[in-house]
Amino acid sequence: MRTFLPALLLLGAAGLWFCSGALFLDGWSVEQMRAESGREEAGSGAKGAGLRRVRRGWMWNQFFLQEEYTGSDYQYIGKLQSDQDRGDDAVKYVLSGEGAGTIFVLDENNGDLHATRRLDREEKSFYVLRATVVNKRTGLKLEPETEFVIKLHDINDNEPTFSKEMYTGSVPERAEIGTSVIQVTATDADDSMYGNSAKLVYSISQGHPYFSVDPNTGVIRTALGPGDMDREQREHYQVVIEAKDMAGQRGGLTGSTIVNITLTDVNDNPPRFTQSIYQFRVPESFKYGSPVGRVRATDRDIGQNAEMFFTIVSGDGMEVFQISTDKQTQEGIIMVSKPLDYERKQSYTVEIQVQNTHVDQRFLSTGSKDMATVRISVEDVDEPPQFDKAWYTLEVKEDAVVGAAVGAVSAVDPDGARSPIKYAIDRRTDLDRVFNIHPGNGSIFLLRLIDREENAWHNISVIASEFNNPRQSSSVSVYIRVLDINDNAPVLATTYETYVCEKSKAAQRIQTISAVDPDEPSSGHRFFFSLAPEGAHRSNFTVRDNGDNTAAVLTRRNSYSRLQQSMYLVSVVITDADYPMQSSTGTLTVRVCTCDRHGNMELCNAEARSSSPGLSTGALIAILLCAVILLMIVFLFAALKRQKKKEPLIISKEDVRDNVVSYNDEGGGEEDTQAFDMGALRHPDSAAIVLEEPAKQRRDIMPTDTLLYPPLRRHAPSAMLLKPLGLRDNNGDVRDFINQRVLEHDCNPTAPPYDSLATYAYEGTGSVAESLSSLGSASSESDQDYQYLSEWGPRFRKLADLYGAEDDFC
Repeated sequence: MRTFLPALLLLGAAGLWFCSGALFLDGWSVEQMRAESGREEAGSGAKGAGLRRVRRGWMWNQFFLQEEYTGSDYQYIGKLQSDQDRGDDAVKYVLSGEGAGTIFVLDENNGDLHATRRLDREEKSFYVLRATVVNKRTGLKLEPETEFVIKLHDINDNEPTFSKEMYTGSVPERAEIGTSVIQVTATDADDSMYGNSAKLVYSISQGHPYFSVDPNTGVIRTALGPGDMDREQREHYQVVIEAKDMAGQRGGLTGSTIVNITLTDVNDNPPRFTQSIYQFRVPESFKYGSPVGRVRATDRDIGQNAEMFFTIVSGDGMEVFQISTDKQTQEGIIMVSKPLDYERKQSYTVEIQVQNTHVDQRFLSTGSKDMATVRISVEDVDEPPQFDKAWYTLEVKEDAVVGAAVGAVSAVDPDGARSPIKYAIDRRTDLDRVFNIHPGNGSIFLLRLIDREENAWHNISVIASEFNNPRQSSSVSVYIRVLDINDNAPVLATTYETYVCEKSKAAQRIQTISAVDPDEPSSGHRFFFSLAPEGAHRSNFTVRDNGDNTAAVLTRRNSYSRLQQSMYLVSVVITDADYPMQSSTGTLTVRVCTCDRHGNMELCNAEARSSSPGLSTGALIAILLCAVILLMIVFLFAALKRQKKKEPLIISKEDVRDNVVSYNDEGGGEEDTQAFDMGALRHPDSAAIVLEEPAKQRRDIMPTDTLLYPPLRRHAPSAMLLKPLGLRDNNGDVRDFINQRVLEHDCNPTAPPYDSLATYAYEGTGSVAESLSSLGSASSESDQDYQYLSEWGPRFRKLADLYGAEDDFC
C-alpha cells in the first residue's frame, strides 16, 4: 500500500533527516508507523532505568518528482536535515551523483533540494545521488555519505505509435467473414505500471464496412461475406487504424496508421471465347504443323488462374487439324496435322472448347467451359507431282547389258487438270551417267555396264515435273542395289614368302595358303586347292586341301640342295564353288635355305647375294646428302657471280670489232622515222646540240637501266678506232658520230643498246653473208661491190639499194 504524507519529517539511521513535501512510503501506512513507535516506547519502560533507550531510525531512500514540470521556478523536491546541524551555520550539505550541480542543486546551508530543469521520464526514469554533511571550518565529514534515489512520477504525455507508418496486407477474394488479414501493433512510451497511461485500445476509423479490428490485439479481419469481397469488382482497399491510450477513455492520446489491403485472385471466373464462330482459309499446300489461324478467349482472373488450354471436341476435321495453346498470349493456335487435298475435300467444321488449366473445386460448375465453332475452307493451289512412294528400292544384276531395264517410278499431278508428267534424273546424283530414265513412263535403264565389286549401291534422285509447267516439280530418292554374280576367280590371299630347309623330310608342311574372292555368294565362299595339272607329275611339292578354304603345301622328298637348285615355283589351282565356276592359278615361290636343327632359316641364296660386300643404306644416304650440299654450293657460287659487275666488253684497244645486231623484224630504211633518225648522221652539228639534252629513247625499245656514266662530249681519239682505208673526206661527220657513240658504250658497259650499232668483244662465224665489218678491210668503202646484197632476198633489198647507189651522204 502506498501512502502520501505531506510535510513528513523523518530521522535517518545516521542522524540525517529527509523531508519531502511529497514522499511515498512503499508498504507502510501511518497506523503501522505509529504502532511501531509505541512498541518502542513500551519496551524501553519495561527494561527499567538501568537500560538506555535507543531511538530506532527509519531509512527512506527515495524521492519522487513529477515529470514535465512547467513552472518558472526551480521545482522543489525535498529537504535534507542532519542531527549535527545546530542551526549555528557550522555545517555544510554536499550533494554528488547523477545530475548533481546541473540537474539537481542542494542548498548547502539549509539542505533544500531542487530540480533546475524540466525532466522527462521517458528519457530517464530515475537518478541516483549521494549526500553528506561536512564542517565548514575543518572540511571534515560529520556523517558518512548517504545514497538516495529520485524517481520521476509519470504523466500521460506520449501518444501511441505504431511499429510501421504503413502496413500492407492481403486476403483472398471471396473469403469468409472474420478471415484474418494482418495484425498491427502500437506502443506507448508512458509508464505501464502507473495508471492507464500506456493501456491502448484499437479502433478502425476508415475501412467500414469491409474490415474490422480487434480492440485489444489489433488483428484486422474481413467484415463482409464472400459475395461482397470480389477482386474483379474492387481489388485494393485502404484502412485507417487508430490506437488510443487511457484505455480509450476521454482525454487519452491517439496514434494512427494506414493499412493497404489487396484482394488476391482465386479462380472463380471461367474463360470465354471472344467469338462464337471463327472462319479461316488455308491453301491445300500447307504442310504438317503449318498454322491455320488463332482463336482467343478472355478470363477475368489473372496469373496462373487465367491460364487455359484449347481442345477440338468434335467435327469432320478432328483428324486433319489440331489446336495448341500459346503460353505467352494464351491464344489457341489451329494447325494442320494431315495433308490437305482440295480435290478431295474443300471445307471442314470443328467444335473447339476452352477451359482453365488450374481449376478451383470450390468454384467448379457447369459454366466453367466455353465452346465455339471453327469453319476452315481449303483453297486450291497448283501442286507439284506426287510420287506413289516416299522412296524406291530397285535391284539389277551386275552382268546386265546396256539398255537393260532396272525398274520404274510413278508420279501423278494431284490437281484436277491432271497435267502430264515428265521424268528426269538429277545428274548431280549420277555424275558417271550410269542410268537414264524414260521421260514419259519413268522407266529406269542402264547407260553403261556396272560392276558390283566397284559399287554395290547406286543412289540417285528422280525429278518429276509437270509437262505444261516445269516449275512444278518434286523429287524422290531411288536406291539401286547391284546383285552379285560369280564373275571373279579366287586368288591367293597374299604374296607368300615360302622356304624349304635342305634337310626337310617328305610330307613336311612348309606353308599354309588361303584365297580371297571379291564376289559375295549368298551361301558363303568355298574354295578348292590343287596342283596345276601340267606340273603335278614332276613337282617336288604337293598341295593338300584342308576343307576350310585353306590348303597346306607339303614336300614330296626328303632333302633339297641349295647348290643344285635354290628356288622352286609351285603352281596352285584355286577354284570356287559358285555358278558359273571360276578358277585361277597362283604361283608360289619356294626358296631352298640352310636351316638350324630346329628348322629356323639361316641362309638362302637370295640373302647371300644381297649380303655381298657393298655400301650400306646409311652410307648411300650420306653420299646423297653430300651431293645435294655440293649442288647447293655450285648454285650459290653461280648466283654470286651474276651479282658481280660485268667487265667491259672491250678489254684492249687492239681488240676492237663491231657487229651488226640481228633483229627479227625488218627495218623500214630511210622511211622508218620512228626507229632511227638519219638526220643525225647527215647534220652532226645539230646532233651535238641534241646530245646535251637527255637521251631520247627509241619508241620500239623499253630501256631497263639508266646510264651509269654521263655521255662524254668529246671526240674519240683517233687511236680508239681503226679508220677504214680509203674513206672519203665527206664521211668524217659520220665517223665522228659513230666514234662518240662507241665511246659512250665503252664507258658504260651495262647500258642497253638503244641504237642498231653495238660493240662486241667477239664476232660470230659461219654466217652465209660472211662478215659485214669494214674493220681490217684493205679496200675502201668505194671499192666494195654491194650488188650481191640483192641476191639475199627481199629482206636485204633496201640495204642493197642504199649501198648500191652512187649518191653520197651530203
